[in-house]
Amino acid sequence: MVVQVKSIGLFGINSFDVTVETDISRGIPAFDIGGLPDASIKESRDRVRSAIRNGGFEFPTKRIVVNLAPADVKKYGSIYDFPILISILFSTDMIKNNIDDCAFIGEISLSGDVRAVNGVLPMTIQAQQSGIKKFLVPAENASEGAVVEGIDIIPIENIQQAVAFLNGQISISPAKPAQADKISLPEYSIDFSDVKGQFAAKRALEIAACGGHNILLIGSPGSGKSMLAKRVPTILPDMTFDEMIETTKIHSVAGTLQKDSPLISVRPFRSPHHTVSYAGLSGGGTIPRPGEISLAHNGVLFLDELPEFSKNVMEVLRQPLEDGSITISRVNATLTYPCSIMLIAAMNPCPCGYFGHPTKACTCTKKMVSSYLSKISGPLLDRIDLHIEVPPVEFKELSSKVKSETSAEIKKRVDRVRHIQNERFKNTGIKCNARITPALLSEMCPMDDSAKAALQKAFDVLGLSGRAYDKILKVSRTIADLDDSDVIHQNHIFEAIQYRSLDRKYWNA
Repeated sequence: MVVQVKSIGLFGINSFDVTVETDISRGIPAFDIGGLPDASIKESRDRVRSAIRNGGFEFPTKRIVVNLAPADVKKYGSIYDFPILISILFSTDMIKNNIDDCAFIGEISLSGDVRAVNGVLPMTIQAQQSGIKKFLVPAENASEGAVVEGIDIIPIENIQQAVAFLNGQISISPAKPAQADKISLPEYSIDFSDVKGQFAAKRALEIAACGGHNILLIGSPGSGKSMLAKRVPTILPDMTFDEMIETTKIHSVAGTLQKDSPLISVRPFRSPHHTVSYAGLSGGGTIPRPGEISLAHNGVLFLDELPEFSKNVMEVLRQPLEDGSITISRVNATLTYPCSIMLIAAMNPCPCGYFGHPTKACTCTKKMVSSYLSKISGPLLDRIDLHIEVPPVEFKELSSKVKSETSAEIKKRVDRVRHIQNERFKNTGIKCNARITPALLSEMCPMDDSAKAALQKAFDVLGLSGRAYDKILKVSRTIADLDDSDVIHQNHIFEAIQYRSLDRKYWNA
């Protein structure tokens, strides 16, 4: 008789139903697994056999055939150890109760312990959508799966406990779900009030946070670029529950979730070193895993010393910044991961770092400066909405005891502007001004005559690209929102142009 046990498969951050079909018959003892398993699944035979024997159960000395349906979809990982083991125990009447409403995932140790696996959250969502009532998962993953409501997450530590539970000999309380209204708000140990001076840079970062814009900070060493960038998450809007789920799914698949934080409630801030590889940033591997750009989804990706990143690493940013997603193609799989991020990049104005410094002399030649800055391609620069100079802080400002504006005060304005955008973009799928589509640009960014004239003159004089035109318009929209203005005026255009002209100044130096 063929026994069927329910499980869940994982492909990127997407999951699908899997049925573990097991047939035990007379014949020469054998244990075969089919259904396009990878090497780790084929190794399940030895793990399952040893776990059953070491767990005090009898392993059948018969011909065992296991099929992972659907058989035309490639299966990966050790997550099928547990359901395969359960199907064998059920076939040999060691599990007597009906298990049709249960699903199983987990890796099995040789001693019978159920070990943690990656990707439990997206698999739990799939199980809930498929009508599964009880989802038996490794105990270490239970709090992660319990984020999903409408399904009982049963934490399992070993196979003896699982068999006793399924036979009704013991009861195991389902892991308690995390409620959206009980999730604690993020607490930060850093604050914008720590930053002395740099009012222009703070203003630019506030605009970037309000509209979700990408920003480039240009300044000499020690001017505070990294300090400013690290404080941006403190002024970003709180994550919605849907954003928490989206972000947690990616980190769940990547295996970067903390045991004590099953749900990510703080916007990610990823800061890879400039030696990061192409695959490290974009994602990769035989079965592509999320890279830094996807791990920063719904948060900030900070690239310090931007020209020091290799050219192919920088260029991989171009399409994801436009689309909010990245597709990774490999021989075995093609996967798409979301990466809706706010990019913050920082760089020196020249190799020595002191080009344009008010007191320190630059030792670079004009050719060296030009060569250094040209490492950032025009197309990539066009995708960065704001370019802002971060000048050295004067002694008077550093020694001042006057407290700067706090992150909480800035965040109030950011939240107000984001609320305006939420109302504007209701039912459009757009979250912020930076994501306005070309089809909606003219409708969402109305200008008066003086604003149109100012933008036309800037376009002609600076030789801006069509993409730069769009960026100026979107930044102007955000500045107008800060002023509670429905229409974009000339002063909004002028301020937005100021944030686009910095790169022209350096490139023409």
